[in-house]
Formats: sequence, C-alpha cells, structure tokens
Amino acid sequence: MNRELARIILAQICLHACMAGTRMAAPLLALREGYSPAAVGVLLALFALTQVFLAMPAGRYADRHGLRKPMIFSMIAAMTGAGAAMAFPVFPVLCFAALMTGGATGSAVIALQRHVGRAAHGALQLRQVFSWLSIGPAISNFIGPFSAGLLIDHVGTDPGSVMGYRAAFLMMAILPLASWWLLRRVQELPPIIAAPGSVPTKTWDLLHDPKFRQLMLVNWFLSSCWDVHTFVVPVLGFERGMPASVIGTILGAFAIAAAAVRMLLPLIANRVREWAVLCTAMLITGLLFGVYPLTTTALAMGVCSVMLGVTLGMVQPMVMSMLHQLTPEARHGEALGLRLMAINASSVIMPLLFGTAGAIIGVAGVFWITGAVVGTGARAAWLLKDSLPASPHGSHGS
Repeated sequence: MNRELARIILAQICLHACMAGTRMAAPLLALREGYSPAAVGVLLALFALTQVFLAMPAGRYADRHGLRKPMIFSMIAAMTGAGAAMAFPVFPVLCFAALMTGGATGSAVIALQRHVGRAAHGALQLRQVFSWLSIGPAISNFIGPFSAGLLIDHVGTDPGSVMGYRAAFLMMAILPLASWWLLRRVQELPPIIAAPGSVPTKTWDLLHDPKFRQLMLVNWFLSSCWDVHTFVVPVLGFERGMPASVIGTILGAFAIAAAAVRMLLPLIANRVREWAVLCTAMLITGLLFGVYPLTTTALAMGVCSVMLGVTLGMVQPMVMSMLHQLTPEARHGEALGLRLMAINASSVIMPLLFGTAGAIIGVAGVFWITGAVVGTGARAAWLLKDSLPASPHGSHGS
C-alpha cells in the first residue's frame, strides 16, 4: 500500500467516522427523549435519504471533476450537519444532521472509490486496493460509535443533561477537517476524454447488462443486513438496559472484525474469487441472523457481532472489484452512483419497515426474516460465477 492510498484511507476514516458517530448518538438521544423505535427508524432512514437523490449526480460529477472538488463539498456538508446537532440537540435538527452527514459520506465515497479504481491495474490489484480502501469504513465504524459513546457516558453526567451528546456531536464535526488536511497532496488522475461523436448515455442504461443487475441484487441483500444490525443492536441494548458505551462497543466489535478481515483480504486476493466469497457470505449471514436474537448478554451479542463483521466485511471489496470489471472506465462514477443510490434507497425504506415490523413481531422477527431472505438469495451470487475471467488474475475490464 503506497502513501497516497494510505492518505486516502485515513481521509475516508475521518469523514466516515463523523457520520458513524452521529448515527450512533442521534438515535440514543431520540430514545432518551422518549421517541419510539418507529421514530428512530425514521431518523436512521434519513442518513441514507440524501444519498438516494445525490448518488447518481455525484457519480457524474466525479466523472467530470475527479476527486478534490467532490471531497471539499462533502467535508463542508458533514461539518455543518454535526455542528448543527451540537448546537441544537433536538429531534428536528438531529434529522437535519442525518441528512447532511449521510449525504456527505455518500458523495465522498463515490469520488474516493472512483479514484482508487481508476488507479488500479488488473483484477488482482482491484481486489487488493478495494480491500485496503474498505478497511476505512470498518475502522471508522468503530472510532465513531465508540468515541461518541464514551463522551455521552462521561461528559455532563448530571440527570437531564445533554452535554455528553453535545460533546459527541462536536467531536464528529471536527473530524472532517482532518480529511481535508490529508487530501491536500493527493494527485488528481487525468480526465477521460469522450470520443468525438460519441452518443450521450443515461445511467440507467447500465442496468441493461444482466450481470450488472445480478451484482446490484446481491449487493442489496447484503447491505440490508448492515441496516438490520445498525438498527436492531441499539434497540436491543436499550431494551436490556445496557449503557451507551456498551452498545457502542458491540457495534465497534462488528467494525473491528470487518476491518481485520479486510486487512487479510489483500494478502489472499489471488486465492479467492469474487462470486464465491459473496455466495458464502450470504449463507453464513443467514445462519448468524437466526442465532443473534437468541443472545441475552452483552458478551454473547458481541460474539455474534464479531462473527457477522467477519462475514460481511469480505463483501464490499468483492462487489467493488466486480463492478469495475463489468463497467466502462469512463462510467465508473455513474456505476458507483447507481449502486449507492440503490442500497441507500433500501436504507431509507428498510429502517421504516424494521421499526414497524419490530413493533408488530419484535426485533427477533426482523432478524429471522432478513436472515431467511439473504440466505435464499445466495443463488444470485452463484449465478455470477461465469461473469468474469476464470483466472484470479483476470484483466481489468472496461
């Protein structure tokens, strides 16, 4: 891993941790203020809502302008959202913070993934660089919730005080400044010049490829599992009387496990095939979701969280490698935007369904239904086995 990739990963960690910490602190504050799980589901859905509408424009913008400009706008938006929650820690402003930090993270990740994918050469290097890049969100998903939980529990502990939440949101607002500092020296890649007389394309045209559609379906199945885990763990922990720092640690254990397996992936990238990893991950996730709601202690929840982190942590690098091989280089930003729009449209709808379903059948039922769906959906990953070159060192398709 070279220095420039390291700077990109660290910048992604700082910006993503801003959103992850806000996403952990805001629902806890809402629950503390007496809002229902359904209201918390709405709040969590808003972290993805902006990305639904911005993803495809952000992808096209990244195709035209590269890395730096999208990242600057994203950093400003993230600081604005977290700073507003710090100044006014009330439910409507928490919703605004969710929109801003979620949208900022989505736009930034498209620009970063596009930049890294263009810099890679060959399928093996794609798997390696996306494995390194995917470590960033896994680490930030630990740093953000864990640090926010500590601040909530240990700053302003007087009854009725929200100083701990203010401190957490303030820290989240500062983190994007580090991203800006880290990206100052990253070199832009040369722009892709359209061929003379080329016909303008529409993003939706990418869906004409059946293999691309199957990849998007697999990605949706697995991303919904992240949404279930993010939504259900704080609700389960709150119902069982666990403090914020323990809930944050359980979520953090998931993130550490995902980061650990992603650190291993670059070392074994020449021994794995994308479709096989995705199919295995779907089957194991289905089994873990059947067991998770039966756990009753923080330790048992933490063990399940770690195992789920290992399983789901392998997914994103494989999806990103396949996506870059299945789409033209000039349209990588559009493809990334379409992927992000699809999974975040799900992230808007699914928490609303989780909140409603949780109120009717309980959070255990949400886990079991999701596990059954993702387990049976493993066939879609199996069907991807013939979409890429047979050799693990296959070429970088364009």
